[in-house]
Amino acid sequence: MSVKAKLRYTRISPRKVRLVADLVRGCHVNDAEKILQFTIKRAGNPVLKLLKSAIANAENNFNLKKENLYIDEIKVDGGPIIKRFRARARGAAYPIEKKTSHISISLKEGEGEKETEKSLKKKKEKIEKVYSKERPKEEKTNQPKAKRNIEKEQAKETGRESKGEKKQIFRRKSI
Repeated sequence: MSVKAKLRYTRISPRKVRLVADLVRGCHVNDAEKILQFTIKRAGNPVLKLLKSAIANAENNFNLKKENLYIDEIKVDGGPIIKRFRARARGAAYPIEKKTSHISISLKEGEGEKETEKSLKKKKEKIEKVYSKERPKEEKTNQPKAKRNIEKEQAKETGRESKGEKKQIFRRKSI
C-alpha cells in the first residue's frame, strides 16, 4: 500500500530541494527523519514537515505502523516561476526569477532498500558531496607539523627560502 503526501508552491528552487531529497530517497522513515533534522540546508525543514505529514496520513488513514514504513519515492518538480525585474543602468531591466517547487513523497510498508555496505558508502558519498563546499579545506601533507617547521628553519639558515617566505630586498620607492 502506498501513502502519498504533496507540498506545493514551496519558495525554494527545485535544484536545491533535490539535493536534500536525494539524501533520504529509499531510506527507512526513522532514519530519514534523523537525517532531515540535522541537515543544514534550508530545504530540510519543508521536506521534514512533508515526511511527518505522510507518516501521519499512513498512521491515521491506513492504520500502518511507523516502524514498517520506508520512502518509496520522493519527487521534486518545478512550480511556477515568479518573474520580477531589477532596474539597471541606462534604462535597462535585469530579470529576476523566483523559482518554486512541488515536492511529492510516497511511503510504502515493508523493509525498503536493504542497507548493504555499497549502499551505505553511496549514501555517505552523497552526504559528503552536499556538504563539501561548507567545510573548511584542510592542508593535505603527509609530514607532521614539527618536521615541516624544522625544514623551514634549515632552509632559512642555508639561504634556500621558499618563494613566499623570501624577504624583499629591492624596493622601487622608499617608505
